[in-house]
Amino acid sequence: MVEGTVTIAADFALIMLTAVTLGYLFRLSGQPTIVAYIFTGIVLGPVFLDVITEGELVELMAELGLGFLLFLLGLKLRIDDIREILRPVINIAIWQTILQTALAFGVAYALGFDLLQTTIIALATVFGATPIIVKVLADKDELTSLPGKIDVGVLIIQDIYLVVLLAILSAESFADPTTIAINIGRIFVLMAAIGVFSYVAARYFLPQLFRAVAGDQEAFFIVGIAWAFLFIYGSMEMNLSIEVGAFLAGLSLAQVQYTSELTERIRPLTDLFMVVFFSSIGLRIAADDLFAFWQEALIASAVLMVGNFLIMFALIDYENFTPETSFLGSLNMVQVSEFSLVVGALAVTQGFIGEPILGYLSLMAIVTMSLSTYLIKYNHQLYALTKPLWSRFESDDKRDVELKTYADHAVVVGVDDVTEPVLPVLHETVGDVVIVDRNPATSDRFADTPYDVIYGDFKHGELRKEAGLSRASVVMSSSVQTDINELAIRESADEAIVIVEADSVEQALDLYDEGAHYVTLPTVLAGLKIRRYLTRYLTDRQAFLSAVETDIDHLRSAVEVTAPGEADSSDSDRGGESNV
Repeated sequence: MVEGTVTIAADFALIMLTAVTLGYLFRLSGQPTIVAYIFTGIVLGPVFLDVITEGELVELMAELGLGFLLFLLGLKLRIDDIREILRPVINIAIWQTILQTALAFGVAYALGFDLLQTTIIALATVFGATPIIVKVLADKDELTSLPGKIDVGVLIIQDIYLVVLLAILSAESFADPTTIAINIGRIFVLMAAIGVFSYVAARYFLPQLFRAVAGDQEAFFIVGIAWAFLFIYGSMEMNLSIEVGAFLAGLSLAQVQYTSELTERIRPLTDLFMVVFFSSIGLRIAADDLFAFWQEALIASAVLMVGNFLIMFALIDYENFTPETSFLGSLNMVQVSEFSLVVGALAVTQGFIGEPILGYLSLMAIVTMSLSTYLIKYNHQLYALTKPLWSRFESDDKRDVELKTYADHAVVVGVDDVTEPVLPVLHETVGDVVIVDRNPATSDRFADTPYDVIYGDFKHGELRKEAGLSRASVVMSSSVQTDINELAIRESADEAIVIVEADSVEQALDLYDEGAHYVTLPTVLAGLKIRRYLTRYLTDRQAFLSAVETDIDHLRSAVEVTAPGEADSSDSDRGGESNV
């Protein structure tokens, strides 16, 4: 018993250490960490060292890893993000799925695979690599661009297709159409039920629940995980897979304003399980299986990358977007994604295909994901280089949709008595005002105002990108935490004015050295003002009384410009010092 426990712990530790080492090396070369995780299993498994086999613990954690991956994808399914381009996105996604499946089927069949193998390969290779595309585009701050939103919209619809496909593959055999139909019926019934439940929960229940626990980070995290397992349990009770329940749990939370913060809280746990999941795929592949169809894999990779690009370009162009948007949106989606391994691994488990086909899919995913990372990274340079080729697609009828994106706006980190009176001035002079605050009461107080509120910790990079920090013209912080203010200064545009807050003279001087344009010191400045007023009182009482009347007039003006319902907010709501 003890010896077995030690062996399991040693295997797990070896997987983690190898994944961290390879992940670091892969990041240095600009490669996605998912590829590093697959290589972890290949290095430790039968292909190279053969020191770890896929044991019970690894198998369990791999299944949880896939579940949490689908949960995270569900959290990203916010229809509001693509509402402006929903119709063309649906058209593109449907035809992309049909045409790329047909292309993959034709390529696999031409390479000599039998009908069942060809069908599985075609179904598995139609997906885009959601984690990679979203991560690279987010790093480039292009996730909210028009090509980025088109790709995210297509990926959202692909994710729904993936869940349906997982339901199909959970059937015992393709020869059992009744079981397949029942599984598909269940998934659509469950999705419809979740749709109604999500709307009711997001409107009446979840906001109150998360508002109640938002101040406690541990409780906030646990509630999110518990919600996932509630849906997993319900899914399993309906004889559906863990992945289906996890995806629908994320989908039900996607419309709640706390989604961004919840995603950041859950991501470390998801990353841990994903390491084991993608490593487990490498562990189950023998060297003979991985390279059994290496020539076919390389040929298929080349054909599919070119074919996927041309299909996407034609579909986006058909919707009358500009050639540049069509090019960028297509180049981001050329890879065979990690979901091909998800589908392939399930197909192996169900006995539809053998391990060599999983090796073929793995090799294609590794090659195409590795290459596409650089294509996405240098997409604008590649467009500029090949622009003459695409000029023939230009016409007066083609124009890009004007999306609402944050630019030349104001970002306010936390709301307190220093920053709140400035909000109306910022809105009048700058335009859009985005508030980032970890106090859940802030969202309610500013719900009926022209200001946008993002709930979450400013230290999370994804939230700073969502707020458009790097594109803001004014940045204000009411936090006295040095690391938060340094992030605000460091990531702001060079031409932006940055105003932050400090609680000591030394801290203020350090922030000035970092590049802040102005640092407020409420306690120090209040002390200096009191000293001036006391001196004036002792020397010229009438001047003192006049100054006090002026201050009272300023306070009344501040109350008048405060949004409805804010003037009588308690100090506990305002937080005094911002809760960020």
